Amino acid sequence: MTADTAQALARLAAERVDHRFKGLPPDADGLTVAELAGQRRNLFTGGFATPVLALSAERLEHNLQLMETYAARHGLAFAPHGKTSMAPQLFQRQIEHGAWGITLAVPHQVRVARAFGTRRVFLANELVDAAALRWIAAELDADPDFELVCYVDSVRGVELMDAALRDAGATRPVDVVVELAAGEGARTGVRTGAGCAAVADAVAGTRTLRLVGVAGYEGEVPKADTERVTAWLRRLVALAADFHKEGRFAGLDEIVVSAGGSAWFDAVAEVFAEIPELSRPVLKLLRSGAYVSHDDGHYRKLTPFNRVPEEGALEPAFRLWTQVVSRPTAEQAFVNAGKRDAAYDLDLPFAQVIRRDGAERPATGVSVTALSDQHAWLATAPEADLEVGDWVGLGLSHPCTSFDKWPLIPVAEADGTVVDYVRTFF
Repeated sequence: MTADTAQALARLAAERVDHRFKGLPPDADGLTVAELAGQRRNLFTGGFATPVLALSAERLEHNLQLMETYAARHGLAFAPHGKTSMAPQLFQRQIEHGAWGITLAVPHQVRVARAFGTRRVFLANELVDAAALRWIAAELDADPDFELVCYVDSVRGVELMDAALRDAGATRPVDVVVELAAGEGARTGVRTGAGCAAVADAVAGTRTLRLVGVAGYEGEVPKADTERVTAWLRRLVALAADFHKEGRFAGLDEIVVSAGGSAWFDAVAEVFAEIPELSRPVLKLLRSGAYVSHDDGHYRKLTPFNRVPEEGALEPAFRLWTQVVSRPTAEQAFVNAGKRDAAYDLDLPFAQVIRRDGAERPATGVSVTALSDQHAWLATAPEADLEVGDWVGLGLSHPCTSFDKWPLIPVAEADGTVVDYVRTFF
C-alpha cells in the first residue's frame, strides 16, 4: 500500500457517523468509523436499524482469494471492474490480492480511484469529454507512476481526444486500446476489421495517443453461449495478432489484450491461453468485477464456476436485513425495504432466513413478489411462520446495483460481529 493510499483510507476511518449513513446505530452519531468498528457491535443486537445491508467478512475474503488464485493459475493479469462497488477499501484489497489495477467506466470513477492512490486504471469506455481529458493529462504529467489505458472505438473519438489533449498541453500520451464490438446489435466498439484498422491509423496519426492493444466485452455477444463467446474472443485475439504483424505495436514493452466480465471468464482464460507468441509480452487482462461480493441471482446462475466446478465456487456475500412491518393477511406480509435499498434491475430479492428472539431459521414459504419504494411485498404460503417484528434476511441479485444504494456498509462475521465498514462513492 502506498503512503498516499494509506492516508486516504485513514481519512475514511476518521469520518464521523451520522444521518447520512442509513442502517447504522442512531446512538453511534458522532463516533468516527474507526471508533464504531472498534466497538465490534453485533449486527442484530448492537442498535443497527432495519433495513441494513451487510457484507459477510468470511465470504468477501473467500471471493478475493479465489479470483486471485484463478487469475494466477491461468496466467492472467486482473483489473476488476471497480464500478461494481466504487469502494476504495475494496479496490485496495483487490490490489493486495494480486490485481494489476482497477477497471472503471467514467471520469468520476477515475477521480475517486486516484483520490485513493490507485496507480493503474483501465477505462473501459471511449473518453471524449474535454474537461475530463484535461484532468487526465494533468494527472499523467504530474505522476510518472500513474498508468491509464482507455478504449477508442471511432475515428471521430480519436480526433476529439487528440484535440482536447493538445489543447491541454499534454506531454505524456494516453495509452489506448481499440475496442472490438461483440457483434451486430451489441453495445459499443468497432464492428469490422477494416473499421478497427481505420481507428488504429487515426491513433498513429496523433502524438497524444499511443496504441497499446485491443479489448472488448464478451458479455455483449448477442445470444451469448460458449460457442459464440469463444468465437468472438478468437476474433479479438486475431485482431491483436494482425495489428502486431502490421507493426502497430512497435516500441511497446507489452501488448494489452483485454476482456472478461463476470459471466464468461472461463472462455476468456481458455482463448487467451491460445494467444500466439509475439515479439513482445502480452498482458492478458481479465476485468471481472462482480465476483467481489457475488450475488444470489444473476451472477450466481451465470458464474463460470458452475461450468467448471473444480475451479472452486464464489459465495454470495451480501444480505439485506429487513423487518416485517405489516401482516395484513395470512397470504401476505410487508418488510421495510424496497427499491431504495435493494437491487431490482434484473431479479427481485430472495427471502432466505427469518430471525426471531435471536434464533435464525430458513424463510420457508416466504417469497418476494414485488418492490415499492420502501416496502418489499412478500407472499406467504401456509407453512410460513412470520410475524410483525421478525427480521427477514434477503439475498440480492446483481451487485452492480446493490453497492450504489448504501454509502457505508457494515462488514459482519458469521456471528453478526461487525468488524469493518465499507465506504462507497457513487
